[in-house]
Amino acid sequence: MTTISASPTAADPSVQTPPAAAPAAAPATGLPAGPAAAKPQSLTFAKALNLAMSDAMEADDAVVVFGEDVGLLGGVFRITDGLTKRFGEERCFDTPLAESGIVGMAVGMAMNKMKPVVEMQFDAFAYPAFEQVVSHVAKMANRTKGKVRLPMVIRIPYAGGIGGVEHHCDSSEAYYVHTPGLTVLAPSTAADAYTMLRDAIACPDPVVFLEPKKLYFAKEEVDVDALRLRYADGTGAEATAVTSIGKAVIVREGSDATLIAYGPSVPTALAAAETAAEEGRSLQVIDVRSLVPFDDETVCAAVRRTGRAVVIAEAPGFASVAAEIVARVQERCFHSLASPVRRVTGFDIPYPAPKLEQQYLPGVDRILDVVDELQWEDK
Repeated sequence: MTTISASPTAADPSVQTPPAAAPAAAPATGLPAGPAAAKPQSLTFAKALNLAMSDAMEADDAVVVFGEDVGLLGGVFRITDGLTKRFGEERCFDTPLAESGIVGMAVGMAMNKMKPVVEMQFDAFAYPAFEQVVSHVAKMANRTKGKVRLPMVIRIPYAGGIGGVEHHCDSSEAYYVHTPGLTVLAPSTAADAYTMLRDAIACPDPVVFLEPKKLYFAKEEVDVDALRLRYADGTGAEATAVTSIGKAVIVREGSDATLIAYGPSVPTALAAAETAAEEGRSLQVIDVRSLVPFDDETVCAAVRRTGRAVVIAEAPGFASVAAEIVARVQERCFHSLASPVRRVTGFDIPYPAPKLEQQYLPGVDRILDVVDELQWEDK
């Protein structure tokens, strides 16, 4: 059973340097470069997820994909495009519009040695399945004293920035991270989308996999062959080093303050850091990536180096993941802080109409306004 805790030792490094252009892009994920390292290709976040599922299904017949419209249509966002044609309707298939039934069926399949990967069509559409997640998915291993594990992935397109209305743009991560027994991941780059979904599928316990909708078609240069190297033997979870789970990364170095973000907020934090640099201020950016388990070690070491921190997230701030990160950093870094840790989040209201979402979502100006308030008189 997974709880929020400091991450175990992992192979991938805690510092990454993103390319100078395109804030949405990010570096590789700490994997060793292979013979094809000099052959990157332009890859969208969506295509990276598609490749991850396709490669996992090719490597392991126990992996199945199902959900609403994921078959011949290929999903609302075309993430599962081509999987039914390649693997057949027994391996990638449509279900009725019944989220509780989707997750309940996945539980039964996982109990019987299969590895289901299910898609919730939109973030708020997952709420009808929440009872299944809390009562069964999260508790099965504990209930059976570890005799029954559930190797399953619940993929959730989440968060805003696409001009959608309520029920289509929720940031629901707090519900899942508050539920002991779940691993919760939120990648922000195409490279991480591939490796973290492969790691999630290989994980012997249930994973809630949060996919930022507004990043689905963001492109970056990725060496796919190098990413595939660690999974080349195709022997399953036992042979896979699950290095991305429980490991945050530093995606931009800086010395004045640390911006802590995850999922859709990472490109925004990078853009804020770029603007700050033009104004003479050096901001470090951390991509949390793994919400549960949480990497206290990397995050707190980074904050101690700068003495100031701002947490950025799209979800409402009250009782949020951002609030938990603030608390953890305050407790562990108190004597290193030159200023209280601050937050820039969505407002404590239901998600607004499309014309108002840019006022609701954290933006560069809001982030830099808060950075300016970090008691700089002591420097």
